[in-house]
Amino acid sequence: MSALSKIDMTRREILKAAGTAGLVVGGGNVFGQATDTKQVARKIKLGVIGCGGRGRWIAKLFKEHGGYEMHAVADYFGHVVDQCGDALGVSSRRRFSGLSGYKKLIDSGVEAVALETPPYFLPEHAERAVQAGLHVYMAKPVAVDVPGCMAILEAGKKSTNNKRVFLVDYQMPTDPVNIKVAKAIHAGQIGPISQVATYGICNGWPDPPKADTIENLLQRLIWVNTIALGCDLIGNYDIHAIDAALWAIGQKPVAASGFSRICRANPHGDSRDVCSIVFKYANGVVHNHFGQALKNNTDGRLSCHVYGQTANALIEYWGKSYVRGGKGHYSGDVKSLYSAGAKRNIATFYRNIGEGIYTNDTLQRSVDGVLTTILGREAAARGALLTMDKLIKENKRLEVNLSGLKT
Repeated sequence: MSALSKIDMTRREILKAAGTAGLVVGGGNVFGQATDTKQVARKIKLGVIGCGGRGRWIAKLFKEHGGYEMHAVADYFGHVVDQCGDALGVSSRRRFSGLSGYKKLIDSGVEAVALETPPYFLPEHAERAVQAGLHVYMAKPVAVDVPGCMAILEAGKKSTNNKRVFLVDYQMPTDPVNIKVAKAIHAGQIGPISQVATYGICNGWPDPPKADTIENLLQRLIWVNTIALGCDLIGNYDIHAIDAALWAIGQKPVAASGFSRICRANPHGDSRDVCSIVFKYANGVVHNHFGQALKNNTDGRLSCHVYGQTANALIEYWGKSYVRGGKGHYSGDVKSLYSAGAKRNIATFYRNIGEGIYTNDTLQRSVDGVLTTILGREAAARGALLTMDKLIKENKRLEVNLSGLKT
């Protein structure tokens, strides 16, 4: 994907970009938010690992914040590193490429890292950064399999114990309108939740033939179509809406069943672009999820509709979020969430580091969200009921063949 030069993007551009990394959180509210910092006490030395479309774009937002020194950049592709380094004014001595480039960046004198790589690499990169004593700001999904989720959970807990910030980048929970709707749900304004419906609809991503190595899959979001690299479409895109469901319900599901299939023309990757899944929760809530990633001119959608006994509520990525019925009606426009959410979380990351806020509230929910999408992915692929306990006990690891790549 090409560099994003504008902060406010069109819906089509957002749909393309939102698949690479997503929604953010911070401390303070239900998932928290912070306003942009206008005056900064000092600049934090930041390294950006993963400098493709989303990585370059979010690096620009870090620089515009004013509280970060863009100290180093790393990406598998050398020309991508140089493009990002040139745009940020990073010295050529602190530009690193190849599979091991992230290690050199971590050792380059940075205080914090922003991880924007394909999800397969995130657990390894996060573990290394935490071991080095760095603050970590990372994309979603945090992993592609159960072992990766557990590695992230351990790394995040270690960050907390070491008094370091560990922030996972989701946007829907930072929006003021969505926060107000979520608070109304948690306050019982719609009554006990009976059912939740989530939707993840987009136009999909490029899916060219595989080459002799996976190098061509590591660019232009092509990796989204390989489950082991991107966590499948439900884990990479739909997860925004599913995270909102966990936010509303307050727990991860105990079981799932459903079906999925590949429907796109000339598929080469193994990601499933159509799914219909039912999640069951310990409190009895039924959660229906519909996912589609096809170029069929359907309007993009990332939403979570929550139905209570006396009213209903909608948490949205675009458009209006609301509460209808019950003790009172409320609605508001969700504005420029893709960029506004990232800005809020970059500011939260800076504030938490500066003020020593190490609660790292985004950690558990970000892991629970990925585990939920993996549960749905596996249940739908098998066409059978699958419990969360069984999924975790299986502890299935997804492997990627990295042979032939530049180290």
